[in-house]
Amino acid sequence: MTIRRPNRFLTATLSGALVVGALAGCSTAAATPTDAASPVTLSDVATSVDDALADNEDYTALAALADKSWDTASETTVALDGDGATVSGDGATADGSTVTISAPGTYRISGTLDDGQVIVSSEADGLVRLVLDGADITSSTGSAIAVTQADDVSVVLADGSSNSLTDASTYADTSEDAPNAALFSSDSMVISGTGALNVTGRSNDGIASKDGLVIASGDITVTAVDDGVRGKDFLVVAGGTIDVDATGDGLKADNEDGTNDDGETVGYAALLGGEITVASGDDGVHAESDLLVDGATVTVSESVEGLEAAHILVTSGTVDVISSDDGFNAAGTTSTADTAETAETTTEGEPPASGTMPEGGPPQGGGGMPGEAAGDFSLVITGGDVTVDAGGDGLDSNGTLTISGGDVTVFGPTNGGNGTLDSAGAITVDGGTLLAVGTSSMLQTPGDGSEGWVAATFDTLSAGTELTVVDSSGTAVAEVTLTKDTQSVVLASADVTSGEEYTIQADGSEIATATAGETPEGTEMAPRP
Repeated sequence: MTIRRPNRFLTATLSGALVVGALAGCSTAAATPTDAASPVTLSDVATSVDDALADNEDYTALAALADKSWDTASETTVALDGDGATVSGDGATADGSTVTISAPGTYRISGTLDDGQVIVSSEADGLVRLVLDGADITSSTGSAIAVTQADDVSVVLADGSSNSLTDASTYADTSEDAPNAALFSSDSMVISGTGALNVTGRSNDGIASKDGLVIASGDITVTAVDDGVRGKDFLVVAGGTIDVDATGDGLKADNEDGTNDDGETVGYAALLGGEITVASGDDGVHAESDLLVDGATVTVSESVEGLEAAHILVTSGTVDVISSDDGFNAAGTTSTADTAETAETTTEGEPPASGTMPEGGPPQGGGGMPGEAAGDFSLVITGGDVTVDAGGDGLDSNGTLTISGGDVTVFGPTNGGNGTLDSAGAITVDGGTLLAVGTSSMLQTPGDGSEGWVAATFDTLSAGTELTVVDSSGTAVAEVTLTKDTQSVVLASADVTSGEEYTIQADGSEIATATAGETPEGTEMAPRP
């Protein structure tokens, strides 16, 4: 896609380094259905990294293990050799093609295991460090590496090494708590180093932790038949290059409990650095509670929904999303039973609070049907460069939608059941720039108190058309090359003055005029209060 803006705006940026604290700040409970949640107000919403990383389970102690040095002379070496292995040192044993590590320590693993496993079962307190130094492990019965018990686990990709982990297509043990990923840990795990790791999840996930997961560095490629990279309590990416191709979610934090025993929020994802590329059959990045992007480069090339969480905050970095449904979706999970019950009690022609219409009504847009109550959800962009190309709603929030910095471009849907901007609560743009193009159906515009904005509808323009917004002096304030059929434009920026008239041009020819601050006549949805 080609996007050209005559004026670039200063974006608020925040450090993408490891930050003290943990992610939420917006919520301290698990996401709940929109019709059951309390409304969120702008004063409740985190707009900075410090606020967003205030109430969540702390990941920093785990992340610090990536920088912890060790004495290489004290390493235990594990040499893999086809159908067996040789162990030199303490804490590990080899039984045929199964290597078992039973004590804290550092284990350097190299060679090839054609059909076997490395199992970590360490009851003692202390770190188990696995240094993968040219390790190639394939299993026909379960995980390639399975950490069933440990205090903490650090996986280090040795400098210059290339490593590969492939699990079984069918696991011998399929019980609820059994390992279910090519690289699996039942405890907290951090991955670091400058080497490369190729992970193939043939049965379920690629990389998974049933506690917290931090990726500090490394060149990591994951292919999985379900989720690519999954942490339960949290998933934090602080650096490295991660390329995920997953049938399920690409990256995921899936603890639905809301808080842990200490009252800290869990189920959050924080992308604080690195380059992340995702092609997924479901969500590109999914978090049950909060999702933060600060300094990372995130490219979702294929997804159903690009980024999804109860609270989404982008403070810096680059996010480029292509989705068949919503690009960004700030929402919670509504059960099938809840949806069915709501549909049954809906009066004919009246949309229910959840936004789900009865059979024959418009399709659900996800967070902005007329009459839907705003819940405890938020989508906030304070900086960075964000581009969304969505088949469903472009930016969708079941609560509030706020932009206060950065450059945001949205190529919205072409069908009438979705909106380019879709918020159950207020849409506020008080900084940065927002350029949104898409269908004229369900058109929403920024509300009172926002910076200058202009909106217009017009006859359908085809992909490849250059759309330009021109002020009364003839100066172009925004221009974009369309990627799909388009019937509307919404532009909010410091270059737009309320009350002034603007002209919309297609390939240089005038197609519409609009007065800044006025919603186009005949559109289905006016600004929300």
